[in-house]
Amino acid sequence: MANSKSKKPAAKAKRRGLMDRVADAVRWLRRWLLRLAGAAAVLLLLWVAAYRFVDPPGTPYVWSEAGRLGSVAREWRDLEAIAPAMARAAVAAEDANFCLHWGFDVDAIKDAIEEGSGRGASTISQQVVKNAFLWQSRSWARKALEAMLTPAMEAFWPKRRILEVYLNVAEFGEGVFGVEAAARHYFGVSAADLSEAQAAALASILPAPKQRDAAALTPALQRKAAQVRDGAATIAADGRAACFES
Repeated sequence: MANSKSKKPAAKAKRRGLMDRVADAVRWLRRWLLRLAGAAAVLLLLWVAAYRFVDPPGTPYVWSEAGRLGSVAREWRDLEAIAPAMARAAVAAEDANFCLHWGFDVDAIKDAIEEGSGRGASTISQQVVKNAFLWQSRSWARKALEAMLTPAMEAFWPKRRILEVYLNVAEFGEGVFGVEAAARHYFGVSAADLSEAQAAALASILPAPKQRDAAALTPALQRKAAQVRDGAATIAADGRAACFES
């Protein structure tokens, strides 16, 4: 009996030792996971900050399409080399309150929820984050990262830079990215020479350009282009274009 009793404390001590080692391993793993998450967050922020000054060489989606199609048309143009009518048209079509929000258009989000429709409320800033830094799926992970990076980008970049990057990475047709490639593809002119009508036509095919032709708009898209032209004139008159035209 004495031997049996003496073995029990030894067994308990052995189990406690094993549990302690497991707990130590879990704590070690948790510390390193937190460190890796912190390092990843820092690298993402540095990436966002770098694109404030460095033109993106491409985007995950552009590279994906280039691999699928063999090549894509894309030529970077600074905002100064893009017709002001194009900048106003894009904002009027996609995010009329671009100059007024900090990355999220709360009113547009509320309206979309109240309407209960599939109408999107994604701002130009959100689209830049998604296109320049993330992937195209609608997963919650991507949406969470987009929600974190959008205000960070707004803090690092001026509005002119956000719009400049948007106009250079937006898709305007299959394998056609950026307004320079789009202007040449549809109208045979440079982005600097786009007319108000041409700019409105390009903006009207967003955000689903693959099945649309800016040079041959359907009646519905012609009506949308007319609305875009009116909207562009409105934001120019009421000051909502000031943040990217100054």
